[in-house]
Amino acid sequence: MVSHNNQLPNAHLHKDWQLRVKTWFDQPAKKKSRRIARTKKAAAIAPRPVDGLLRPAVRAPTLKYNTKVRAGRGFTLEELKAAGISRKAARSIGIAVDHRRRNRSSESLDTNVARLQEYKSKLIVFPRKAGKPKNGDSQVADVKAATQLTGSLFPITKSEPVLEYGKISGEQKAHAFLHLRRSRADAKLVGVRAARAKEAAESEKKDK
Repeated sequence: MVSHNNQLPNAHLHKDWQLRVKTWFDQPAKKKSRRIARTKKAAAIAPRPVDGLLRPAVRAPTLKYNTKVRAGRGFTLEELKAAGISRKAARSIGIAVDHRRRNRSSESLDTNVARLQEYKSKLIVFPRKAGKPKNGDSQVADVKAATQLTGSLFPITKSEPVLEYGKISGEQKAHAFLHLRRSRADAKLVGVRAARAKEAAESEKKDK
């Protein structure tokens, strides 16, 4: 009902919501097309690894996430220099380079240099022209036996800390909570105990 001098109700309830609903009926077809695209990409970049370029192991920024180790954008120039790889040659053999990132600790530098050296030890460099290898290319037998890596390229794993257990000795069995309570009480009652000791000393003098 309309009360007072207000507008007549004209609620528009037929909004044709069926025309604006987002459906997902193409999910199976999209899944198939993505798989076909992955297969085409793998064939196009063969014999290079399907996972792409080699990425460094970096720590995520900010205090909240810096305990997490993840793949970074690229290796620093300092890491490449320590591993004996030039910045121009690195990109040609499947190594990502990031000229902006800096090494803030020797730990990250050593980790990524070891990562690069391990990659170099397993790297197979194909000659640009078949049958005409140049200096730095792999042996013919290694080239023939090479297969495309389909899994992840040197996955980054978080190392779990090694815990050591031992028996608790006599001093370690002391109750920390009880020790704290006694220390707090001693600190609180310093003045009261000093006053009592002073009164006791004065009473002894009077008795004598």
